[in-house]
Amino acid sequence: MLKRPTLLPIIVAAVALVSVSAAAALYVRHPMSRGGRGAVPTSCAAPQLEGSVVNVTLSNRGGPMMMGSGHMGMMSITAQPGAVPTGRVSFVVTNTGSLTHELVVLPLAPGAHIGQRGVGPDNKVDESTSLAEASNSCGAGAGEGISPGSTGWVTLDLPAGRYELVCNIVGHYQAGMSTLLTVT
Repeated sequence: MLKRPTLLPIIVAAVALVSVSAAAALYVRHPMSRGGRGAVPTSCAAPQLEGSVVNVTLSNRGGPMMMGSGHMGMMSITAQPGAVPTGRVSFVVTNTGSLTHELVVLPLAPGAHIGQRGVGPDNKVDESTSLAEASNSCGAGAGEGISPGSTGWVTLDLPAGRYELVCNIVGHYQAGMSTLLTVT
């Protein structure tokens, strides 16, 4: 007598395929899968902006696992050019790292140096004197952070002075994410 083929192997294979697909989708969408805050790499460019343009690059080496292993000094922020004239200044902020980052513009007091602000119990610096923030993936102004591979931007009027550009996501300032911008 001939045996009829059973549907069980097909059903098991279909369930396995659906399970793997669902797990992959959760990995891509889950906030911690790419370094926090729902980061999913998105490529985008800033529109044409007004005034002097400062290109800011936010980066880190390693992923979220590096954070817990004592390698906190592997983060950086750079600004080109490092000096601009007074007036309208636009910051184009690109995240080349694997973690979510942001840019906060803080005035720097005379005689103060970058990287020396006090850090509160929340592992962040005080933002009460912030002049602007670029933390919106593929958009202007404040948001939930700039995702890996994304760009954010902000434009403001700056008087002459020295400004500290920082990433103020928990622990990032202590990891070296600050740089100087001079406005003359």
